[in-house]
Amino acid sequence: MIQKIETILQSQLRRYPEMRIQDVYKLLHQAALGSEHAVSDPESARRWLTRELAEMGEGGSEPLIDPISPSAEIGRIHLRPYIASGHNPDLLLDAFIHTANEYRGDTQLLEQYWKDAVGMAEFSTREMDEFFNALKEKNYPAVHHSVEYEKLYRPAYRVVAFAFISGTW
Repeated sequence: MIQKIETILQSQLRRYPEMRIQDVYKLLHQAALGSEHAVSDPESARRWLTRELAEMGEGGSEPLIDPISPSAEIGRIHLRPYIASGHNPDLLLDAFIHTANEYRGDTQLLEQYWKDAVGMAEFSTREMDEFFNALKEKNYPAVHHSVEYEKLYRPAYRVVAFAFISGTW
């Protein structure tokens, strides 16, 4: 299932119309680079997931599996439908840790995704370029969702390479 990054972003913008520039960046960063950073402490990752599962509450309509890379290699597994479907959180945690520690993304791909995304949302090219260039100078760090996105959509997911979770369905 190959899609263009523009198609993925359009779908996200329809589902989350209040996305901000940093939310677009976060999506494209995850699509290009995976889980953002290595997990040096699996027990800490487990506590984070356990706490999030206990505190996530209700959310909007979200798919169980949300491919976010054009190759459908990387995606967000949304926790609410994952748990509601009876899936084991330990298997998701293992896939998340494997992705964080073993998947190697590509910053050139992130740059290409960003170029493709400029002008697609309700942000000016100047705003998008300024935001991206500031992060480029810092070697493309991961960012949090915007306050607006967090408040409206209450995101609860893990980014995984599907190769690390495909056998668990």
